[in-house]
Amino acid sequence: MALEITNLRVKIGNKEVLKGVDIRVEKGEVVALMGPNGSGKSSLAYAVAGHPNYKVIRAQGSELSMDGESLLDRTPDERARMGLFLALQYPVAISGVTVKEMLLASIRERKIDKSALELRKEVEKEAEELGVSEELLKRSINDGFSGGEKKKMEILQMRILKPKYAILDETDSGLDIDALRTVAKGARSMVGEFGTGMLVITHYQRILKYLKPDRVVILKDGVIVKEGDGKLVEELEKKGYKLLEK
Repeated sequence: MALEITNLRVKIGNKEVLKGVDIRVEKGEVVALMGPNGSGKSSLAYAVAGHPNYKVIRAQGSELSMDGESLLDRTPDERARMGLFLALQYPVAISGVTVKEMLLASIRERKIDKSALELRKEVEKEAEELGVSEELLKRSINDGFSGGEKKKMEILQMRILKPKYAILDETDSGLDIDALRTVAKGARSMVGEFGTGMLVITHYQRILKYLKPDRVVILKDGVIVKEGDGKLVEELEKKGYKLLEK
């Protein structure tokens, strides 16, 4: 049971940004994906989620699968229904749809046999644990939200949807210390409670102190150049990406 990325090659327009990437994220595992700016980390996230601007090159041996089922011919919404979640680096605002309406619709889509009152209580309980106020739940999605509020909203959506696998694309960017701790705790609990496999894209050690990755993968110029455990993050903090130079 795993999210498997095998020999993934991706291009944007005529530029190849991923040149044969292999990453495996098992259920209940946290894998950190790090690398210099422009190395292809966010491109990988969007390609796995099925963004149409990120074209997967069908090369020999290339595959993208989740629990043994190929994702390559699946639309973004089909991938989401199968249990894939992407927390965006820059969450977008959607006017006219409140946060609570969106979350309730998401739960109903999962066809859970609960009453409307039970569904509302579930949303309110998860929101309270993340420090998301009732006032925010009543506002349009991300409309006028601070950076921290947007990131909390992404984690709230993830906790409501309970995906099999989640990709967090620089969820820690722009967060203060308290918001970072809350967001990381909410994400980490998904791994412990539901066995969610998590690919965490980040530049910094600080969120990884809370998420405690099982493996660390370094991407540079569209290829994996180094892998290791949590100690690799500490080396990067000390030496920077000069560590990758031969």
